[in-house]
Amino acid sequence: MTIPEEVKNIIKKLEKAGFSAYVVGGCVRDFLLKKEPKDWDITTSAKPEEIIKIFPKGRYENKFGTVVIGEVEVTTYRIEAKYTDKRHPDAVRFAMKLEDDLARRDFTINAIAMGVDSKISNIIDPFQGQNDLNKKVVRAVGNPEERFNEDALRLLRAVRFACELDFKIEEQTAAAIKKLAANLKFISCERVRDEFSKIILSNRPEQGLRELYNLGLLQYIIPELLAGVGMEQPKHHIYTVFEHAVKSLGFCKSQKIEVRLASLLHDIAKPYARRGRGSEATFYGHNVRGAYMSRKILNRLKYPKKVVEKVAHLIRHHMFVYNIGEVTAAGVRRLLAKVGPENMEDLIALRVADRLGSGCPKAKPYKLRHLEYMIEKVSRDPISPKMLKINGNNIMKILNIKPGPKVGLLVNALLAEVLENPKVNKKTSLEKRVLKLAKLPEKELKVKFSVINEEKKKEDLAIRNKHWLAEED
Repeated sequence: MTIPEEVKNIIKKLEKAGFSAYVVGGCVRDFLLKKEPKDWDITTSAKPEEIIKIFPKGRYENKFGTVVIGEVEVTTYRIEAKYTDKRHPDAVRFAMKLEDDLARRDFTINAIAMGVDSKISNIIDPFQGQNDLNKKVVRAVGNPEERFNEDALRLLRAVRFACELDFKIEEQTAAAIKKLAANLKFISCERVRDEFSKIILSNRPEQGLRELYNLGLLQYIIPELLAGVGMEQPKHHIYTVFEHAVKSLGFCKSQKIEVRLASLLHDIAKPYARRGRGSEATFYGHNVRGAYMSRKILNRLKYPKKVVEKVAHLIRHHMFVYNIGEVTAAGVRRLLAKVGPENMEDLIALRVADRLGSGCPKAKPYKLRHLEYMIEKVSRDPISPKMLKINGNNIMKILNIKPGPKVGLLVNALLAEVLENPKVNKKTSLEKRVLKLAKLPEKELKVKFSVINEEKKKEDLAIRNKHWLAEED
């Protein structure tokens, strides 16, 4: 592991001009842990205008004393004033000593500076960050309450670092987080979302969710999850609703944010959909209601629309049934038409996480592996309107009609028949079939249409009626 030449050259030029300069922060932490740093930061005694004189192509576009040279950020030693908004310092004052700059940083493991020769003797570590690295501890610099009152996002960053590094949060630091957890309300949803995403995408997301819960932070991110705490489930479930959600996330192997979120939220509606108690309890419709709730939660956290819709889609369909001998190839084609072939891999990853999070010993039982085989087998069969050998324009010409709802009903009626038997997907056969179907009442055509979209129609009806929203809101 070596410091990049670009970084060395910047430091050497600053030193040649009479200034002190060091690599600092997260890159030093990763360097000492023998991990490849994502980026490199430099701190220096040179003022921004002095840095620009040495590096005329540098960009100085902020009030925090940072000049960007290539992809490297070079920041003047600084001391920060009070944080009125719990996020940004009200003012920044440049400092002359490196130790003053390190004292303003969040955690000891991020408050280490290193000279370009990367020798141990050239490491400045006034807060014993190396000791905490060795002990695998996340500890606030100085007084933890002061650090968290300065920037409430640090409450989440402590959990994130613990997850990413497999560290523990030091006792006094954890106590301060718990005491000041409500300060998270001052942080923008976008900032909270970004840190939360890093936590659940880490290699230890289950550890992260437990820390968020134990430290009182989860109630300010996804309070809906707390309704499942202590709620037992009947039949094959051996964990409470909350415990199952956390374990499912922990077992999720997908690196996609959508699948991780769906693994955590797939049963989010169970506490609201429960009917009965004990072994007689049921959660009918929790997938439909869960899709609705997940949209609300993820929109509140400002996730991109594509992510929100994908998570809701996976949750809505996570209860798909597949038993060998009961579901035919036509049933698999209907499942693909409903879910989308592009979503099946993610849906199966969610099902696996759900199973393991329920205490099932096998990630993929034989019937789930058989489903994957059947999906591959029917993968070339027509499963969408665009795969039919005739389209809406053809239908209008055959029947000599104008655009209207009937055209769509006929297309979907044809698709329903082709899903049952792909061999009928021939232009001449479908043209003849259109002439016969056109004579049917619209109600009968709608029934054929509902064969494909039955679950979607149930969800739309539930959302229109909103008969269960009062309980949640």
